[in-house]
Order: sequence, then C-alpha cells, then structure tokens
Amino acid sequence: MVSIAALNPTPLWKHFAKLCEIPRPSKHEDKVVAYIVEFAQSRGLDVKLDQIGNVIIKKPATPGMEERKTLAMQSHVDMVPQKNADTEHDFLTDSIKPYIDGEWVTAEGTTLGADNGIGVAAILALLESTDIPHPALEALLTIDEEAGMTGAKHLQPGHFEAELLLNLDTEDEGELYVGCAGGVDVNVSLPYSAEPTPAGYQAFKLSVRGLRGGHSGLDIDKGRGNANKIANRMIDSGLTQIAELRIASLDGGSLRNAIPRESFSVIAVPAEKVAQLQDVVQAVAAVIKAELDNEAKLDITLEQCDVPATVMDTQSQQKLIRAIRCCPNGVERMSTALEGIADTSNNLARIVTETENGNSRVRIQCLVRSLSDSARDEHGLNVAAAFQLAGAEASLDNAYPGWTPNMQSPLLALMKEVYRGMEGREPDVKVIHAGLECGLLAKPYPHWDMVSFGPTIRRAHSPEERVHIQSVANFWAYFIKVVAAIPRR
Repeated sequence: MVSIAALNPTPLWKHFAKLCEIPRPSKHEDKVVAYIVEFAQSRGLDVKLDQIGNVIIKKPATPGMEERKTLAMQSHVDMVPQKNADTEHDFLTDSIKPYIDGEWVTAEGTTLGADNGIGVAAILALLESTDIPHPALEALLTIDEEAGMTGAKHLQPGHFEAELLLNLDTEDEGELYVGCAGGVDVNVSLPYSAEPTPAGYQAFKLSVRGLRGGHSGLDIDKGRGNANKIANRMIDSGLTQIAELRIASLDGGSLRNAIPRESFSVIAVPAEKVAQLQDVVQAVAAVIKAELDNEAKLDITLEQCDVPATVMDTQSQQKLIRAIRCCPNGVERMSTALEGIADTSNNLARIVTETENGNSRVRIQCLVRSLSDSARDEHGLNVAAAFQLAGAEASLDNAYPGWTPNMQSPLLALMKEVYRGMEGREPDVKVIHAGLECGLLAKPYPHWDMVSFGPTIRRAHSPEERVHIQSVANFWAYFIKVVAAIPRR
C-alpha cells in the first residue's frame, strides 16, 4: 500500500502523515504543539507560545525578498474527534489511520483531520523549505478552533508585524473566501425526577445510526437527517400510542459543530405493550426513511436490553419531547444578498441524560450560526426559548463574530491575478456559512488584510471525511505562487 507521505507534493504530505500519527483532538493539543515547537527549534526558526498556547513561528525572507511585505499564515492544529460506533479508537492516544481511496485520502472509521491538518502541513512545508522564494513569514498555529475558537479568541496584539494574512482553512480548491458566519452556543439543562421503573416493564434500546452527518456550517443546508430529531420523533410517536412509555436515558450526537449521525435511547413499556411498540417503531421508521431519501444508510433498530433501575418522571419527559420538537434545526434563513448561502441556522447537536450526586438532568447543546451577529443572537434566543418554556435553564455562551467581507481587498486582488495566470479563469470569491478564525483575528489585528483558501475536503467533522489528492497539489502550487507574488512594502 502506498503511504500518503509519498504523494505529491511530498513536502506537504510528509507533514500531514506525521500529524496523523499525533493525537490532537480539540482541547488536547499538547502533543502536536510540542512536535511543532521541536520542528521549529531544530530548524533554527524563531518560535514561541503565546499566553493561551498558540504557536507563533517566524522565518526571515529569502535573499532578494527582504523588501516585500511580511506575510502571516494561519491554521488550527486541533481536529474534530468523530468515529463510527463500531470503530475502536481513542483520540487521546491512538493515531489516525489514513489511506488512499482512488482520488482521495480518507481514514479508517474516524475523521481524517484534513480539516485543518492540510493547512498546518502546508505551513510547515513552507517554513522548512530552502528553495521556495518568500518574504518574511509569520505563522500562527492556533489551538482549540473546533470546540470554541479559544486560541483565536485569546490572541493578543503585539505578536505580529504582518499586514497580510492567509488563512488555510476552507474546503473547496479554486475558491477564495472573504467572509464567514459567526456563532453562539445554546446550552440547556433540564432537571427531572428519576423514578423507579414500574414493575412489569420491559426495556429496549432505540438506535438511530448510519446518517451522513457532516459539518454543521458547510452541510447544514443539505437537508441531512439529525439523529436527535429522528429519535425524538420515534419516541413521541410511541408516546402517542402508548401512554405508559417511559424514557430511561438519551445519548445523541457528540460535538456542537457536527450534525448528529447517531442517537441511542433506552425506553421502557409494559410487557403487554411490547408488540405495539415494535409495530410503531417499524411503521414510523419506514416513513422517516422515505422522507430522507438522501440518507440511504439510515438504520433505526429496537433491541431488548436490561431493565434500568429508574426512568424519567412523566411530566418532565412530556415537556422534553415537546421542547425538542419545537427546537429549530437546520437553516432558518437563506441569505438574500449572497445567492445559495445560508444566512442563519441551528444545529441541535447534543442530547444526553446524566445523574450526579443524586440530581438527574438532560443536557442539550446547540450551535447557532449567522452572517449577522444580531441575527445570531436573536436566533439563539429563539432556540433557548423552546427549552425555557419547558422549565429548562438555557444560556447563550461562547459567542464569536462573523468576518465582514472586503471586496476591495488588495490581497484578494493579488490572489485573483495569480489564479488567472495559473488557471486562465477567475476564482470563485465566496462567503462561507461556517466559523473561520478570521473574524476573531480581526479584533487584535484590525489592519490585517485576510483571504482564506484550501484544498477540496468533503464530509469534514464526520468519519467519512476525505481530501482530494489532486486538489492538494493544486492548492500547494497556488499557495507558493501567491507567497512569491507578495508585493513590496
């Protein structure tokens, strides 16, 4: 089997192959940060960590490029840790296992980490190079982008001299991004009473699996199924016909920025109602599968399991089911200014029951995105209200701003010119319904002229994540052409 390190361009792929060996889920970046620091020190580069843990590396200009403007480059070192339910993998200790699948590189049962590992690898390859002309370079490798943008949020002024910044974190080769959505988390806590499971009940595990999932920004407009919504619909249908049905536990979704692919619920009914429950699940599952004709692998199963000691009180479970039904999910509004771009959306990302110190509660997490900060906050309040009406506590947290487009950007003009020279056509200039760090970076460095671009990545934030091999080669060739074309001060 051909190693991905041997792919073209090898300077980039060898670094990506190394990144795959290093566990780097969000909030656990210590190993990859240590690797990058050692990489820079061993090559005589100026490297430091800022107060939050971002890596900052500087490299002098190559001979003849000293009078060019200093260029900053930025990517994030963390990755989304998603795996299939039947995949044995510990993201804190195990390496990602990439492999070549035709024209693509993907991973065995987990996310690949091409988001944003390819960007990091490109920056490391340029910093390591001895034969690529470039101006003075400043690299910013941020932590915890996927789980809160912590690195970008806490970046302070004074670290950089550059006026220009290339963000290498978008996912369609040949497209240049000059704006993005902001976001806010909606965190919900609904207390309930855990009551003894009634005598004569049998318990079943309701599983929703096989959904496509994906990035809660890039894929939110594609009509993909949400496992939390589907599970809730199944349970509500059961309650409609079997009033005695009780919820014991819920566990759906995983990360706030990933469309939920799986949900696992434990429910209980009187023994004499088992056949009726099975009929309801079979009938409703068929209806949902017919509706979601883009989810060919959707699998809904009902399997008998051990009877749990407790179930949710009936009043709380009724309020919960209704609130989840009312919670907006998916695109709320499409942009009227930017054709084909979602303006505002919500991802009903995570639902889990938990008991601690004798107190039981349901925790729910949503991620609201919008091109407008005011619309972001308004929709966040709408989502919160659905649960507050059910008696839950709900708060808006971790808000981050969008990135306002500058269509008159000199860096954009330069990059369009370089692209025309290479491809003989105009690149697509776009705004993305996802969170890029550029909006946050503009706060400490408001003078930065920024453009984002990258190779073609599909199904980011899911175990089906893959990156197109030829697009990486094209991305790299374009990247070093742009670097060489940076103008004089």
